[in-house]
Amino acid sequence: MRVRGAVALAILAWSQSGPSAVAQSWPTRAVTMVVPFAPGGGTDVLGRIVAKRLSETLGQQVIVENVGGAGGMMGSARVVKSPPDGYQFVLGSRADAINQTLYKTPLYNLMSDLEPVVLVADQPTVMVARKDLPVNGLQEFIAYTRANQARMQFGSAGAGSTGFIDCALFNAAIGLNITHVPYRGGGPAMQDLIGGRIDYFCTLTGTAVPQIESGLIKAVAVMTKDRAPMLPNLPSTWEQGFRDFEASTWFGFYVPKGTPAAVIKRLRDATVEALDTPSVQEQLLKSGSLVSAPDRRSTEYLKKFTESEIAKNGAPIKAAGISME
Repeated sequence: MRVRGAVALAILAWSQSGPSAVAQSWPTRAVTMVVPFAPGGGTDVLGRIVAKRLSETLGQQVIVENVGGAGGMMGSARVVKSPPDGYQFVLGSRADAINQTLYKTPLYNLMSDLEPVVLVADQPTVMVARKDLPVNGLQEFIAYTRANQARMQFGSAGAGSTGFIDCALFNAAIGLNITHVPYRGGGPAMQDLIGGRIDYFCTLTGTAVPQIESGLIKAVAVMTKDRAPMLPNLPSTWEQGFRDFEASTWFGFYVPKGTPAAVIKRLRDATVEALDTPSVQEQLLKSGSLVSAPDRRSTEYLKKFTESEIAKNGAPIKAAGISME
């Protein structure tokens, strides 16, 4: 009886120091935030601003690692395959929702292979052109592009990226057939736009704001109904008579399926604390990001939102006949 009692106590002690206890003490070492696009783009800028403050709220360093390719799928797929312990998470985005429909065989299932943590921010899409393109405003841009489409090129952060989809849908809406030049991220595409090697680019405000303000590129329109607060002088597509669709990109944290609930909650709470920091909000706005509203920061909200975004983005992609192998 004494032996059985000792065994029972040992089992009880193990259960109290098992996965739940480990999750509650997380993290005990550095964690990695995978940014699924190249350095220098809007996703990367957003991730690094949040990571710096998140390191403080978690009490451990948050290392940013850029894993680009396949419109963001390579980075997310890497996290899918990582241990479900919270030490590697991805800065997912609308691109992940798009890829579920765009690719005939996606590298992962966004709803079943990843666990949502928290919605972080949103960035409006802005159409920008090389600074010497002879247009002012959206209507002049449309007229010029229609007349010169055979020799024009548009860039993107990669086939499958939100910018690629937004430009492709815009081109389809006005009957254009423009050569697409994919890059491994918004940063490299922006450099070629600055150098005049491509003609235009649908990208995130986080990628474009500094270059617009410095006069390195020409802003055509914010692809939303209202003007973007970080670009108050740039008219929206709606203001300029184009109301066929709106485009912006959301961002959120995701962890591998099976990550303990306590770890997800800890990461979510630490992220919210970071987002509520005035200096972080100021940096994000200045760089082109809008922090998610408090009522949109629950894990359950991101789960339902992700599911709705897959359907919402899939419909126009199917209608336009856009697909990738």
